[in-house]
Amino acid sequence: MPSWLKNQMTKAFLNKDKYQIKMLNQCWYYYQHLYK
Repeated sequence: MPSWLKNQMTKAFLNKDKYQIKMLNQCWYYYQHLYK
């Protein structure tokens, strides 16, 4: 996982930002499929 995404995730979890977490999860899912 790229560091920028890790940082965003940590921030979202600390803020308990459910919308952001969902968005980042989709980002990560897409990213994984793109770079296999």
